[in-house]
Amino acid sequence: MLRIAWSTLRTRWLSFAGTFVALALGAALMAALGQVLASSVSSPDRGPQRYAAAPVVVVPDERLTVRSPFGQSSAPLAEPRGLAPELAARLPGAVVDRVFPAQLAGGPPAVGRPWSAARTAPQRLSAGRAPAADDEIIVTGGAQVGRRVRVVTAAGARPYRVVGIASAGPQPTVFFTDERAAALSPRIDALALWRPATEVRATLGSAAEPETALDPEADSETDSPATSPPVPGESGSPAVSSKVRVLTGQDRALLDPSREADERARNNANTIAGIAAGFAGFIAIFVVSSTFAFAVGQRQREFALLRTIGATAGQVRRMVYGEALLIALAASALGASIGPLATRPILDRLSALGMAPAWLVPSTSSAPSYVAFGTGVLVAVLGVVVAARRAGRVRPAEALREAAVEPKSMTIGRWIAGGGLLATAVVSMLVNAVTDPDGATNNKTFMPIVMLLIASVGLLAPVFVRPVTNLLAAPLGRLRGAGGLVVPAGAVVSTRRTAATAAPVLVTVALAATLLGGAAMTDATKSAMQTAPVRADYLVLPAGTGGLDRQLVERLRAVPGADVTTVTSTSLYTLEGEGTQLIERPAEAVNPATLTTALSVPVTAGSLAELRDDTIAVSPTWELGLGQRVRMWRADGSQVSLTVVALLGTGSAADSYVTPAHALSALPSAAYVKLRPGASATEVGKALEQAAKGHNARAVTKAAWTATAADRRASASRLGLLAVLAIMLSYTVIALVNTLLMAAPDRAPEHGALRLLGATKAQLLRYVMAEALLVVAVGVVLAVMATALGLLGLYAALVQLAGPVAVDVPWQPVTGVIALCAVLAVLAAVLPASRTKGVAIPRA
Repeated sequence: MLRIAWSTLRTRWLSFAGTFVALALGAALMAALGQVLASSVSSPDRGPQRYAAAPVVVVPDERLTVRSPFGQSSAPLAEPRGLAPELAARLPGAVVDRVFPAQLAGGPPAVGRPWSAARTAPQRLSAGRAPAADDEIIVTGGAQVGRRVRVVTAAGARPYRVVGIASAGPQPTVFFTDERAAALSPRIDALALWRPATEVRATLGSAAEPETALDPEADSETDSPATSPPVPGESGSPAVSSKVRVLTGQDRALLDPSREADERARNNANTIAGIAAGFAGFIAIFVVSSTFAFAVGQRQREFALLRTIGATAGQVRRMVYGEALLIALAASALGASIGPLATRPILDRLSALGMAPAWLVPSTSSAPSYVAFGTGVLVAVLGVVVAARRAGRVRPAEALREAAVEPKSMTIGRWIAGGGLLATAVVSMLVNAVTDPDGATNNKTFMPIVMLLIASVGLLAPVFVRPVTNLLAAPLGRLRGAGGLVVPAGAVVSTRRTAATAAPVLVTVALAATLLGGAAMTDATKSAMQTAPVRADYLVLPAGTGGLDRQLVERLRAVPGADVTTVTSTSLYTLEGEGTQLIERPAEAVNPATLTTALSVPVTAGSLAELRDDTIAVSPTWELGLGQRVRMWRADGSQVSLTVVALLGTGSAADSYVTPAHALSALPSAAYVKLRPGASATEVGKALEQAAKGHNARAVTKAAWTATAADRRASASRLGLLAVLAIMLSYTVIALVNTLLMAAPDRAPEHGALRLLGATKAQLLRYVMAEALLVVAVGVVLAVMATALGLLGLYAALVQLAGPVAVDVPWQPVTGVIALCAVLAVLAAVLPASRTKGVAIPRA
């Protein structure tokens, strides 16, 4: 039968060309995406940047380690701790580095450092001279030598004279004199040395050992590894670490400012490649199965003859499997070999979108190609299972009769498979809506449901083809001529062919509409959850990541007719999991007296009025009871015992609230401004804008902030989806064109008969064009059904998080996808029909 399968492929190559291309593309995509995954994992980390020229760097131990009855648990500290000043004296020649927020007014986010630390990168003077006075600075860009500029630090804004320009480093930097940098940031962040690491460790002695573990039962006054720092300013004694780390080699890159962004970009690349690979496998099975099912339906006469001359059902099945296997081996080998060539372009595109680090090196591993080859073969075999079983069920006595008419479009197996997938998708959506509405906002939860819905509607498509076609063709019946009868007749009579042709349109449109619509709804819900609790009329937000400086906060509080509430983001650490795991939890430091003025905070138990320096308000995720006293660790590792005085309800803007005493050196991330009764909104708005001027902050109304937040979230979340959809569109386009080309030989006798009955070539082409558009419309309707089910299930979950949310489908890209399908369908149908001449209708 393998020889017969080979002969069949040679004589019916057009029917299998699309399957070959789809499998080759699938294997190529899987190989390329596998190489992207391998590249993100195997690429070495970016080399050290900030301390590239310093062979040894001494930094404080920035991990909090807690000893519990079950062992030890540790987590990185959110609040930096400094080095003890005496360490610098013990290491002669060390460059004392301090890194702190310092930004030119109106300039990009930047940091301040002492000029002596410029040699650690190194960053050299390209113009001007070194700073010699407290009011002199060197910048890496944004100003010219000799100009006076305002620099915003934690203390406030102050004028400085630019005396030099330094070469670019790992991030924009403002260099001060060493004395001025020490006044602005007393904390010592690092010591850079040009001495052997062994000598440095020997000099430091026990201080270079790992941080001493803490006993959660010990008194916080004696076991704290750091003293609480004062509010940052011109002077003060910052928190210091009792232990240090000596970093050399690649470990120095741990101190680079881009490290966290690089890790996020790595994760984004992994996520996008994984999602795209999953969809590639899903669509490959969909395409192959629908293509072979259609081919089997076309070849009933061929299978009938084989059974008549003695072929067994098993032989017929093996022939179909052999055809699939021969195609799969050749197509998968081709795709697996050329797929890795696309790795670099994919990485470059992801990097341009900000979804992957630009420095990733394409992997040279051959494992992704082998996996893609094996997956391609497996996909082909899985996709042809149903078609092979159907071909093997033809009996010699019934074969010729069955070949004369179209077989029943819906079998018991198809009913079971389609209904089972639909029921699974619906149950999954109900479970998410009832038990885990937050999980519905996760693409990893939503996308499998989308696949189930599309697959189920595709399997059940023949059930809907006739009524949908009749509905769509109803307006055609009012037209003059035979077009109103001929166009819908072909689609209605052959429901299997119509369903197979509409299936690629269903997949393409449903994927675009459901994923983009789901992303829009999720973004709207998250934005509503963020903005709904805000009662303030205005918000003052920092332009960078440094926060609002102290001078600005004082100016805002001096604005007449306005109540100002600042919110400072910090962290608290708790031992959870029966005391086995140290967990970092976000917290907002606020003034309890003005909290409810600025924000609507839902409370299910207790009262925010009792929020003091020794109390805390927590959300249900903390799993703490009202009145429970819990030992915690603050962002700098210092211990504190807090009593729960309020339990926050659903819709709270924060996971927990504490007083500003626990904010340590962090700066406010936002200021909420509420107008007092009788105050003029216009005058207060102008005063806020004037106060924020020159402090790298902006005052916006709540409405403007809400719109900006929604737009920013939407643009960021849809980039990845658009990248995935762009990759998947090539698949479904091939499937659509292939199915129409496969159907062309079967339609030739019908088209020839129309020519014999007097239809002109122009009329025939119009009929073919109208029929292709009708089939595309059927696919669009089926896609709308799948999309409506998916978005309805998502709505049921999201409405519990933020109330009613608009069902927003981005129609512009979806309409573009539909238009593309229509154009390709028309071209694939018209080109074969344009060669049709009047011929006799062959007898069955």
